[in-house]
Amino acid sequence: MTHAAQHVYAPGSLLSVEHLSVSEVGRILAAADRLDCMDQPEMGRVLAGRRVALLFYESSTRTRTSFELAAKQLGATTTLVSDKSSSIEKGESLKDTGLTLRALGAECIILRHSASGAPNLLARTSCLPVLNAGDGMHEHPSQALLDLRTILSRMGKSFAGAETLAGITVTICGDILHSRVARSNALLLPRLGAKVVLCGPPALLPEQALGLGAGVHVERDFDRALAQSQVAMMLRIQKERLAGLEVDFGEYIERYQLRAERVRPGMLVMHPGPMIRGLEITGDVADGPQSAIEEQVSHGVAIRMALLERALHAEAWGQA
Repeated sequence: MTHAAQHVYAPGSLLSVEHLSVSEVGRILAAADRLDCMDQPEMGRVLAGRRVALLFYESSTRTRTSFELAAKQLGATTTLVSDKSSSIEKGESLKDTGLTLRALGAECIILRHSASGAPNLLARTSCLPVLNAGDGMHEHPSQALLDLRTILSRMGKSFAGAETLAGITVTICGDILHSRVARSNALLLPRLGAKVVLCGPPALLPEQALGLGAGVHVERDFDRALAQSQVAMMLRIQKERLAGLEVDFGEYIERYQLRAERVRPGMLVMHPGPMIRGLEITGDVADGPQSAIEEQVSHGVAIRMALLERALHAEAWGQA
């Protein structure tokens, strides 16, 4: 979908990074900076009295908690709805769940769902702003935005439009096939000037299924990919999605694990979590000085505050 496609949904929705113009990315980053610098009383007035529903059909720790903390820090009231503790378990459709939440007073829905495209359906049927917190193997837009903020922060860079990441190469390594994080980053970062290298074995990175855009290419040799990169973004091997795929974990560790001898001086190490220490990354690298993994989590709260403000103050953001 194009940026224009966003207008068929409620103002303030974020379903895909493709719906954001480069200038809107800059506005979100600036809003995250502004909100992050507020003292708590001022911050708590931004969304005071507003009601946000968190609708999670899949388990989540970082994304769910950071969206919830972001909403509460801005003064909003939150309600968590999971598929294990609601009528979803009885077979209620996503449409009807969304309509019920709207009738109960929800003004914004944050959705994580196992089906790609579910946030688009919810946004169309509920007519509420919907924030995509991860849909199937499709996208995870807020993760790509917080990853961008982390890179800029660590590298001492400021937003500069389409040249923001000029000269930066980011290697994304691991289970690319099933990763909505990889997809959102591969869609966003090249638009800001970065080169993205995807790395992994054919079973987890089938070239024919990628649909690579400009600024993105595949490199099977992990060491060769790292030699040209300033950022190494590691992905979890999603064992729950590997049915029918042949993956030799011993060979994977040998060829694709990020361990100390592979980390070049100055390289930024990232991981969206959850990590499997000893598989895609070693513990000493994950906890080392070049790791920004905990910082990614912290940046997530600021980015999600900005997205909630954008969703619930659409008029002030010029979207109404």
